[in-house]
Amino acid sequence: MTTSQRLSPINSIPSGLVANLVRRSCIGDLPTRGAEHFGSRAALVDGDTTITYRELEDYANSVARGLLATGLARGDRLAIAASNSWQFVVTFLACAKTGIVCMPINYSLSAEEIEFQLSDASVGTVVVADEHLRKIAQASARMLVPAQIVVIGLDEGRSKAGGAVPWETLLEHNSAPVEVIVEDTDPLHCLYTSGTTSSPKGVLASHSSVLIATLSNTIQMRHQRDTAGSVMPIVLPMFHCAGLDGSLLPLLATGGTALLYRSFDPDLIAGAIARFEVTHLILLPVMWEALLEIVRQQGTVTESVRLGIYSMAYMTLDRVDALRAAFPNADIVMASGQTETIPANELQWPGHQRTKHGAWGSPAITTDVRIMDKNGVLVDRGVEGEIVCRTPQLMIGYWNNADANSAAFAHGWFHSGDIGYIDDEGVVWFTDRLKDIVKSGGENVSSREVEEVILAHPSVRECAVVGRPHERWGEAVTAIIVVEEGLEVSESDIVGFCKEHLAGYKVPKEVVPVESLPRTATGKIEKHKLRTR
Repeated sequence: MTTSQRLSPINSIPSGLVANLVRRSCIGDLPTRGAEHFGSRAALVDGDTTITYRELEDYANSVARGLLATGLARGDRLAIAASNSWQFVVTFLACAKTGIVCMPINYSLSAEEIEFQLSDASVGTVVVADEHLRKIAQASARMLVPAQIVVIGLDEGRSKAGGAVPWETLLEHNSAPVEVIVEDTDPLHCLYTSGTTSSPKGVLASHSSVLIATLSNTIQMRHQRDTAGSVMPIVLPMFHCAGLDGSLLPLLATGGTALLYRSFDPDLIAGAIARFEVTHLILLPVMWEALLEIVRQQGTVTESVRLGIYSMAYMTLDRVDALRAAFPNADIVMASGQTETIPANELQWPGHQRTKHGAWGSPAITTDVRIMDKNGVLVDRGVEGEIVCRTPQLMIGYWNNADANSAAFAHGWFHSGDIGYIDDEGVVWFTDRLKDIVKSGGENVSSREVEEVILAHPSVRECAVVGRPHERWGEAVTAIIVVEEGLEVSESDIVGFCKEHLAGYKVPKEVVPVESLPRTATGKIEKHKLRTR
């Protein structure tokens, strides 16, 4: 038998749209299956609004047709600037159905910072909640080619700034299934993440990578497809991968119910636990602390909660034990990951809750994690080095950034920029950070970006920004400055100056004046000394 004869059945398989529809890995197909499998079950609860799986599919198809009618097509970029809401979810899924690349943006950024992202990704359309319209309009006006603005809940009493289109008109389109080619390797979304430079990087993730991460998370987080699905409040913003890929999509894949919140309110979450019989919680440590206090005060019944995950920052064992006492049926574990690898990438096993409390956890079932030295050689277990990985959950690459891609994929592994080791049981332990990133309150802050702003102040000669341990924020952005000789500057002066140029979460929590910065023999600032001063 010749090679051509052995392969002949493959050659007879249809191509084009037919072949794409029957075997693709398209995130836009999740609500289609959900409508068939779960029908009238609640998919989203947003305040007083409940969206069933059937309604979610219909709305996503209508908005998809509306977006296509505006001239958008597969591969075009659409940004979303909105808090967690059912409209956000529908817009995201509509993009997924059409091959439009969705770009959720952090609306707390300044107009200047948002404009950089919109311009860098050549965004043509922005869907924005009315409360953020002014800032988005300012950002769009700064672009070489201003974006088309579509407004959720447009206040009819105000002018439709720049010819803005009401989002609700997209729902008027036909809800018949949208069937267009979307390839597995097509970008699903572009999420911007801070790097070691002042300019953030756009992380492109494919449909297949996000689908694999979704399935991995459903297993690791023990979401079950049954007569009733998991119930989870989503308070982490969906412009982050933890809120979108790590929380929302596993729920929608398994018939769960996502309770959407625009911000964290411990009273509301405690009430939701009792009212909706919440099964899963993913919160930052500072949120867990606030919720614990309310649960104790109100005597909230928490027996329905099966899994509690904390991330972004470390929690002491005594605080985790307090949570376990307050949530007696729940495993309380840490999860970790990064935008580039579509988390969760490591998750503590329940059996390691006490014996390996400080660890990041074991790698996801789809992820091979190793440790590499500075020469690109993999090292043995127990030896410290850079944490690297191989996984089908990995990003396509950084948007329009060849240098960053070359560095990230060096030696055939993805480089996390984090330092750690793997113990004899394969558990990953984090010890330090290669990249100058401060992780504060769940947000990544580029220290260099903050330094460059502070150095622009006429009274500052030198500046180094580090993260110092903080009970509330995990790490507090801390600026150590050397003042120009003969000049004076106060902490409030620096903070006020930063507020003019940076998003609020990037503004230093503390400004410390010093006579000089510690340096190595080659002149590099020794930041590790500043973190412990």
